[in-house]
Amino acid sequence: MKHLFFDLDRTLWDFEANSELALSHLFDELKLEEHFRSFRTFHTAYKKINAKLWYDYSKNEIAKDQLRVKRFVDTFSSFGVKEKALAEQLAELYVGRAPHLTQLFPHTLETLEELKRDGYVMHIITNGFREVQFIKLEKSGLLPYFDIILCSEDVGFQKPAKIVFDHALELAKTTADKSIMIGDSYHADIIGAERAGMKSILFDPHSEHREGTHEWHIKALNQLPEVLTWVYRS
Repeated sequence: MKHLFFDLDRTLWDFEANSELALSHLFDELKLEEHFRSFRTFHTAYKKINAKLWYDYSKNEIAKDQLRVKRFVDTFSSFGVKEKALAEQLAELYVGRAPHLTQLFPHTLETLEELKRDGYVMHIITNGFREVQFIKLEKSGLLPYFDIILCSEDVGFQKPAKIVFDHALELAKTTADKSIMIGDSYHADIIGAERAGMKSILFDPHSEHREGTHEWHIKALNQLPEVLTWVYRS
């Protein structure tokens, strides 16, 4: 039996699109134009700060409850906006709303359906927060396709830690040689899978990685069925 392990955010669920939509609505709702020149100005700064804090979180240097609020407090502070209560309100509303949005990458559902018909057993390994990841999976129609759903916080470490992948394999009752990881992050997904002895496929929808970065490199999810055949043969 062949097992596929998928990352969720930025691989199946379009994190950037859903996040931007949620924040743009909240920007208007909370009248943040009173404090920032434009939504784009705010959003550009937020993305940079959020990425840095998620990197810190991946190294266990910050707790998730801190990350959720600090990314907005720090964004406000970077513009000299001293409205901590407003930043905290934005943080709470964002976490409550963004997971309910349902934008997936093109061909996600039809590709998963094809893989299911082909007999693959599919799972999720995500660094995202457990309480929101299950909402994303359910609301976007992804949940029925997956057997094991492992949030790395349940292990106490983040991808690319080998222990996360080892635990996923154990839960799925499979071995590394029968399993393939598919994800967008070279650091978290590809290196992590290789540490556990798994083959992997780099999903790169925005062409952020140069050709040759990884042996198995796709730009669209509907390339997966054909590429998987070659990966298992290799």
